[in-house]
Amino acid sequence: MTALDLSSPVAVVGTGTMGQGIAQVALVAGHPVRLYDAVPGRAREAAEAIGARLDRLVQKGRLAGAERDAARARLTPADDLAELADCALVAEAVLERLDVKQRLFGELEEIVAEDCLLATNTSSLSVTAIGGALRHPGRLVGLHFFNPAPLLPLVEVVSGFATDFTSATRAYETARAWGKTPVACADTPGFIVNRIARPFYAEAFAVYEAQAADPATIDAVLRESGGFRMGAFELTDLIGQDVNESVTHSVWQSFFQDVRFTPSLAQRRLVESGRLGRKSGRGWYDHAEGAERPEPHTADKEQPPAYVVAEGGLGPAAELLTLIREAGIEVRTEEEDHGTRLVLPSGGDLVLADGQTSSEFGDVVYFDLALDYRAATRIALSASQDTAPRTLAEAIGLFQALGKQVSVIGDVPGMIVARTVARIIDLAHDAVAKGVATEEDVDTAMRLGVNYPLGPFEWDRRLGRDFAFDILDEMHERDPSGRYAPSLALYRHAYANDRREGTS
Repeated sequence: MTALDLSSPVAVVGTGTMGQGIAQVALVAGHPVRLYDAVPGRAREAAEAIGARLDRLVQKGRLAGAERDAARARLTPADDLAELADCALVAEAVLERLDVKQRLFGELEEIVAEDCLLATNTSSLSVTAIGGALRHPGRLVGLHFFNPAPLLPLVEVVSGFATDFTSATRAYETARAWGKTPVACADTPGFIVNRIARPFYAEAFAVYEAQAADPATIDAVLRESGGFRMGAFELTDLIGQDVNESVTHSVWQSFFQDVRFTPSLAQRRLVESGRLGRKSGRGWYDHAEGAERPEPHTADKEQPPAYVVAEGGLGPAAELLTLIREAGIEVRTEEEDHGTRLVLPSGGDLVLADGQTSSEFGDVVYFDLALDYRAATRIALSASQDTAPRTLAEAIGLFQALGKQVSVIGDVPGMIVARTVARIIDLAHDAVAKGVATEEDVDTAMRLGVNYPLGPFEWDRRLGRDFAFDILDEMHERDPSGRYAPSLALYRHAYANDRREGTS
């Protein structure tokens, strides 16, 4: 099954930001495009807005003037749905309500040809449910673009329970012909991106609700240590707190209130107060003109230790040993079968986040996971009231000697980056095991859809055997609500690795 021929007309119903974006993508690809909106005059306004964006592309040298003129000539506002009768594809971007979408596609079935492909851009509704009201649900497919559609490459091609394989394949190939990067997925709540991305927000909010760190510090750690482009608080302010919470709530409800997707009470209070982020002028941060952005907590200067003792390797943090030596600090080694710690001159331990807490062990400082310890500019440390002040000072001084800023947070299991990445990996394994998508498509979707520095399976391979499972297993022991219980898929993955390596 191949992509739609460029001579085939494409229609877009709904002319808001997303509808205009999808129309522009199809138009620039070379299709004749029809625009329809139920509100009189909106389609013509949208056509003018798209034309203005094409003009800007010409001004920026991204589109030739002749191509702009040809595209304008192919763009037609429609005053009635009947004008879409000869279209080969009709994509909707209307109100995110099941009854509205079902009614629209029911009307379209009476107008378009039997081989016309119908597509919904829903981000939170079931494609299966939308198609359930149709006589021929097999031709309905999800085409979930990401905003802004002309710029972001990812398109989730979603097959509902009744979607024909040929329909999904044609939609996939058409999206690829339009210059997009399509990924195929089953009709599951949140599809790929909105399902697997939930812990990125949820764990940041959980750390905040535990009063372990403020939003500015958590965001800084996610960016500067985790390698994420934006932190959870600043990103939800950009998205809109109401929009982000609505998606979280929809996924939670669709999974029958699965505790793994439980919404944040702190975010609920933010929405209730009308602090919706940039669009309202205030969210987690104050976005008023001239408002000062709060600074992340950064520890004062401390003296580095003269030496450290490495007991065993440091697993995913092994590169730290090289960095410590390069900083002129002596590294003494002691062989330990299961040791993954540094012993400081104080006698206290410095340990990579493992899902446990400092208060359980006395004189211990935990340090957080980093995407790349050499490139990271900030490291988070956590300690308890039982940690000796000298041990914490030496730990701070050690990372400062490596050129890192240090943020000391509260004694929460899994810290910030480690728990977030572990939960993302877990949900990714769970999704693949349940047939939602392939590992490759999951990694592609998370890199392109939400700009993660690595896909979940890329993270998993880099971190090594059992890392995510071990953290979540320890966190589940400390919070037996089920939120951190490793999925059966992750358990199988860890167990299979154990068997391959001959352990029990």
